[in-house]
Amino acid sequence: MKFWKKKKMMGTNEKVPFENKNEHLYNLPTDINQYLHELNKEFGNSADIVIRRFELGSDKQISAALVYTDGLANNKEISDFFKVLLKDFPQKNITVSINKYIQDHLLIFGDVKEVHSKTEVYNEILRGSVAIIIAEESTTLIVGTKGWESRAIAEPENEMTIRGPREGFNENIRTNTALVRRKIPSTKLRYEQKYIGTLTETAVGIMYIKGIVNPKIVEEVKRRLNRIEIDSILESGYIEELIQDSTFSLFPTVYNTERPDKVASELLQGKVAIFVDGTPFVLIVPVSIAMYFQAGDDYYLRFPIGSFLRILRIATFFIATTLPSFYVAVTTYHRELIPTTLLVRLAAQREGIPFPAIIEAFLMEITFEILREAGLRMPKSIGQAVSIVGALVLGTAAVDAGIVSAAMVIIVAMTAISNFTTPGYDMAIASRIIRFILLVLAGTLGLFGMLFGLILFVIHLSSLRSFGIPYLAGIAPMNLSDQKDIFVRVPWFWMKRRPYLFSQKDQVREESTSPHPPKKNE
Repeated sequence: MKFWKKKKMMGTNEKVPFENKNEHLYNLPTDINQYLHELNKEFGNSADIVIRRFELGSDKQISAALVYTDGLANNKEISDFFKVLLKDFPQKNITVSINKYIQDHLLIFGDVKEVHSKTEVYNEILRGSVAIIIAEESTTLIVGTKGWESRAIAEPENEMTIRGPREGFNENIRTNTALVRRKIPSTKLRYEQKYIGTLTETAVGIMYIKGIVNPKIVEEVKRRLNRIEIDSILESGYIEELIQDSTFSLFPTVYNTERPDKVASELLQGKVAIFVDGTPFVLIVPVSIAMYFQAGDDYYLRFPIGSFLRILRIATFFIATTLPSFYVAVTTYHRELIPTTLLVRLAAQREGIPFPAIIEAFLMEITFEILREAGLRMPKSIGQAVSIVGALVLGTAAVDAGIVSAAMVIIVAMTAISNFTTPGYDMAIASRIIRFILLVLAGTLGLFGMLFGLILFVIHLSSLRSFGIPYLAGIAPMNLSDQKDIFVRVPWFWMKRRPYLFSQKDQVREESTSPHPPKKNE
């Protein structure tokens, strides 16, 4: 199966298979002086492009040069094979081409290949490789010496777990793929890569498990990546927005994570992971809404505890989405639903408040959103302190000043805390936006408006797709087998099959039986 690469030719973008990379866009000059002059001109005499000329052979008549990007290539590796070239190059004539001899006899380690076009030479130099240019040779040797500085592997700050691996992705795509490969050391784990962006030529790779993934999903992922026409890809968010199913929906249809164990888990269920160089966030497709309430703790802790925590997250999601609108609707239009004692206390608190309940709720919600955003953007040493102290001070001052009631402060605080329990950040943001929509409907039409809004969102969720898979997979359409890992997580020996819609080939996950005490004959 061919994976396509975008190529620029005569002012048009043309997609060329990886297998045809050696197609001649421009013939390489055999005159080394002309070659280096054109290379220097192409890079604009950039100070970080290093050109090191030298001679080979006993009589030093073979002119050669090394070209690499300072800071992207590993200087130690360059020094090592440079010594090999000078020391071990034969002192007599050789019967094969010099490039062929170097490739087969001197540089027998690492990634070494011959290229035939200028475009490939320039791209490889800018990706950290070294170009070995030999006079009178029609090809150029490329040696993989990528060695730029990268952030150490550390635990993701946004996806904390009580129990489980403490490693997370970093900005190096090769490190990220290796972390997943380490968890799934199988020959069925496949990785394919292409370059997207006419200027940045960013490496973008897809990973899946052959025999488990639905081939149609893999084909769809490749099709959507191939149709991307853009000058730069700086983060996986670019890819996410360019391949997602519903651009204007509040609900995310592409999942992103920094955890290798999460990626490995989803690959084993028949999904596809998309890696982008330069970012620690890996995309997973297709997705269902249930994924956004599943955390690693659900599977690393015993199933009763994991199931309880998942139910708690789902419940708090509905609290974070509907609690302010429910309070506004009940206190404004449906006071008969409130117990008399509580109604008297609420009425006493609201005496002297100059704003209706909906304006009061909007003031508090917007204030808290501002504090939350300020806490995220400020330095970590003071960000949390500012957000917490600011919320306490403003809340207390607003009640003392008679601008809002104490009950409204409690409602907003409960809503904000509930919002933090959602593992998926994208879904948590969607919940915050939906909260304001429901608040407007509840403030104008009461509970009827709130229920009308909820029904519209359910209809919208039912119509969403993620790479052809229903967003409510396992719920609608209903699949009893998939219910074992949606609202609760049953014991592992009950989850014998993978989700049907994601994997339709090798569906058997495990064949273990439930543990039992030893019998007399055992």
